[in-house]
Amino acid sequence: MRYSVAMTETVEAALRDHLLRDDGQEDVLIATYVMSTGHERQTALIKNVILPRDGERHVHGNASFTSRYVLRASSEARAAGEGLVLLHSHPGGSGWQGLSNSDWTTESDYERVARGNTKLPLIGMTLGGRDGAWSARFWFAPGAPTWAESVRTVSSKLVVTWNDELRKAPRITHAQERTVSSWGDRTQHSIARMRVLVVGAGSVGLDVAQRLAATGVETVGVMDYDAVETVNLDRMVGATRLDAALGRSKVTVAARLMRSAATAEKFEVRRHEVSICDPEGLSIALDYDVIFSCVDRPWPRAVLNALAYADLIPVIDGGIALDTFSDGRMRNGIWRAHTLVPGRPCMACIGQLIIGDVSLDRLGLLDNPEYIAGASREEPSRQNVAALSASVSSALLAQFVSLTAHPGSRGTPAPLRYVLSTHTLEHSEATSGIYCSFENAVAVGDDRTPIAEHRDDWREIVGARRTATHALRLHALSAVEAFLHRAISGLR
Repeated sequence: MRYSVAMTETVEAALRDHLLRDDGQEDVLIATYVMSTGHERQTALIKNVILPRDGERHVHGNASFTSRYVLRASSEARAAGEGLVLLHSHPGGSGWQGLSNSDWTTESDYERVARGNTKLPLIGMTLGGRDGAWSARFWFAPGAPTWAESVRTVSSKLVVTWNDELRKAPRITHAQERTVSSWGDRTQHSIARMRVLVVGAGSVGLDVAQRLAATGVETVGVMDYDAVETVNLDRMVGATRLDAALGRSKVTVAARLMRSAATAEKFEVRRHEVSICDPEGLSIALDYDVIFSCVDRPWPRAVLNALAYADLIPVIDGGIALDTFSDGRMRNGIWRAHTLVPGRPCMACIGQLIIGDVSLDRLGLLDNPEYIAGASREEPSRQNVAALSASVSSALLAQFVSLTAHPGSRGTPAPLRYVLSTHTLEHSEATSGIYCSFENAVAVGDDRTPIAEHRDDWREIVGARRTATHALRLHALSAVEAFLHRAISGLR
């Protein structure tokens, strides 16, 4: 299990304002957290700041907590069902900070108090005053802490402090020289260490995944349970007729193309043949630092929309809609791109997600011709063009660069909408809804409202693809394909 800490920009500002003093002395502070539990990673989401009252801390060069402050804060944390975080500052520190003997003793002593009151492990955090870097550790036992691999602040600008011992900065390769010259070593080292998930390996997702690999991201996951079909070949650039004939899974094709494009010295592809709408898929998604939503259905979009706010993982979403005249000529094309983070409107608030369609999608009614006819609904649009899919993927990747590299010291823009017929780029004026259920559930982690549910439909699809007969046929034809590739290479 890996460990990390995440917080919103608002929470971080409150922590920073208290811990960094004008007189240059250290200070201490207490906050609370809830847990977000993934398949391989647990993330502590900082919830509330509990400021000290008069006499509850000592500031004398090396600041210290009082037992009264810790006991009061732990009681408040217990009442809210949250864990306890002890924070202190190192005004002259930079980068990931270790623990001095006195810091170690303090956190180790209060570990028992925190666990006894909240039934959750104590978390210790340090803020380096010189560069604003955070460090964090989990106290599962009084003897020694378990260090987190990262601390991330999530807003329109994603800022991550990395534990270099657990998540080493990768070596910059010769193939990345042009990339690094665009934003520098420090940004490259941060982006390369992020684990990025692409949900949906269709025309847009396949392109996005390859370009992430080419950028130098070390770990890219692809989630999709479908297989390549002939009808996909006019949009899935890189998929072959043989892939369609063999019924290869989309994640297998994506993995092959990503490995070919990767520039990192050590590149890892993670293939997830699961549905994001299933608790298994949701649990896997919680292991990642950034998620690309390349899906076109309401239910998976709703799951990812909720996750972005509840678990503080930025979700970059977009899509394309093409409209035709009755005689088949193109009327218009519109594509969107937006990043979902606390403080920015969610998909429902900008009109990208119709909440009423989520339950219909869960019931399978959006694919039922009888229901569609009876409800006087239009059938879902299936039009797409490879030349325009590239526009969507480029729009999503531009959001990723804005989120992680902060060009011009700015983050991601307001939701964007490009209208092809008029050649206009529109910035959405949508705002967060006061009563939005998604945006009012920020940093709730494992207490999120359940949207995902166990389903057998995708399991049956994946299971059929893995049957002995299909696997034998796939293996035989794959061997023929490999032989032909070697023969062609020899001729060249």
